[in-house]
Amino acid sequence: MNKLMRIAVDGPSGAGKSTIAKAVAKRLGIDYIDTGAMYRAIGYKMSVEGIDAGDTERLESMLKDTDIDFVRGDIILDGRVVSDVIRTPEMSRAASVCSALPAVRAKLVEIQRGMGAKKSVIMDGRDIGSNVLKDAEYKFFLTASPEERAQRRYEELVGKGEDVTFEQVLADIKERDHRDTTRKLNPLIKTEDAVEIDSTGLSIDEVTEKMIKEIR
Repeated sequence: MNKLMRIAVDGPSGAGKSTIAKAVAKRLGIDYIDTGAMYRAIGYKMSVEGIDAGDTERLESMLKDTDIDFVRGDIILDGRVVSDVIRTPEMSRAASVCSALPAVRAKLVEIQRGMGAKKSVIMDGRDIGSNVLKDAEYKFFLTASPEERAQRRYEELVGKGEDVTFEQVLADIKERDHRDTTRKLNPLIKTEDAVEIDSTGLSIDEVTEKMIKEIR
């Protein structure tokens, strides 16, 4: 593949974006860029270096000195594979905190655009097609009913041994949807040039197939 191919996948929490994006990346032989993992990596570095979210000066200095890349599914932070250490509940919370910091968002968008400029990628998130890769060759908006998304998340959490109810997870999903669509900085929206795919009742393979068909 000589021509660069950039695929943007946006959508609400629990729509299956990362699962589908990984499957599409595998089928097309391109890199999957997990933007959520990038925020986790920054959260991890902040915790290791003891940098508080309010310490703008130290944070900006750290960000200047930060490099993130993806190689064959692994996330590399400053030359070191951190795929496992960032997958903890603490890092999930840290990612949530640092994703609200304008300096962190600006730095990661810069890195993400740089990746898209030098190799074929598929990227998923809340504002990839509307902000990060506005000129992506392919844009998708992946969604599903709140109930279906909550059911998937509920099964995932119960499988990890967490004590939650379906009602709690559904309320959390709805609250997150509201937060994502109403936030001032790059809210979740479906761009006019994005192909919408509703994954309610569809298997991973069926959704992947739909995307591949659109791309081909």
